Amino acid sequence: MRHDAAEWLRLCLVPGISGSSQRALLRAFGSPAAALDASRAAVAAVSGQAVADALAGGPPPGQLEAALSWLEAPGHHLLALGDEEYPRSLLEIPDPPTVLTALGDPALLARPAIAVVGSRNATRQGVLDAHEFALALSRRGYVIASGLAVGIDAAAHRGGLAGPSSTIAVVGTGLDRVYPAANRELAHEIAGRGVLVSEFALGTPPVAANFPRRNRIISGLTRGVLVVEAAVASGSLTTARLALEQGRDVFAIPGSIHSPLSKGCHWLIKQGAKLVESAEDLLAEIEGTAAPASPAPRGPDPVAEPLLEALGHSPASLDALALRTGEAASALAAELTRLELAGRVERLPGGLYRQLAVP
Repeated sequence: MRHDAAEWLRLCLVPGISGSSQRALLRAFGSPAAALDASRAAVAAVSGQAVADALAGGPPPGQLEAALSWLEAPGHHLLALGDEEYPRSLLEIPDPPTVLTALGDPALLARPAIAVVGSRNATRQGVLDAHEFALALSRRGYVIASGLAVGIDAAAHRGGLAGPSSTIAVVGTGLDRVYPAANRELAHEIAGRGVLVSEFALGTPPVAANFPRRNRIISGLTRGVLVVEAAVASGSLTTARLALEQGRDVFAIPGSIHSPLSKGCHWLIKQGAKLVESAEDLLAEIEGTAAPASPAPRGPDPVAEPLLEALGHSPASLDALALRTGEAASALAAELTRLELAGRVERLPGGLYRQLAVP
């Protein structure tokens, strides 16, 4: 554990002192120890009386001791502004966290990264796309950053872990908690082969306001943000907006005009996000190279072709397919079940079906 961890934590664990106030104190006094030793009047002259009073009161009872104890464990790290290990990319954003706790390999935070984000209520196709894009990018040397949510985030992390470059999970809780609980096993795998990071104190529960705040770190760590699926009102669009403000590239995968989870991506594309259909499209933009020609389409499936052709690539109901094909609904339902088991069709809410792209 670093020798000055207690001073950094004493500065950053005090409630009511914002990141901007912490940075102002560091600029004025040169170090957290000097800021803590300064008189209340000197602190008030820099950041106001309320900050001076809060700093004099110190962290909540027991919180400092718990944090120092946590840092003693292997793989537990504290990264502070000015450290060699602190991610340089975060120094470029308007509100960098004063300290980060990290669980796993903090060296990954210095490597080129791309964020892959999207809906928690992802479709099966969205999950497949997130995993395949993340895997391809990981194979090309990019660490995959995301937010450990269910759906697209989890698929992106798994894709990053499946490649050689691994993954970064930026969480909205303290690192002694896993949220959501459904991703507990994934979080443990990331701690062992990737890295989890947080700016929030140990013990911080999943408070809704903290997740939009952590999104600036997801985008800030990366060279670009890929949105796979997103509704118009979603945290993924917040991440994309922050990425644009930070000068990062934003990419979006288009989808059906009938899917609510494509609306956010289509809105981003209208706003200037780069439309991508493959990881090579994204890499061509990031690396300034020409994207290869699209591969030839797969040959038709002689058994499923009539139904898949009638289904197309937009969601359709069983009744609509019966009208298009002239077949009985019972026979179509059996064929759709077979195609669903074969990974060719996805069942959506509301009794709709959609054809899945085949890798």
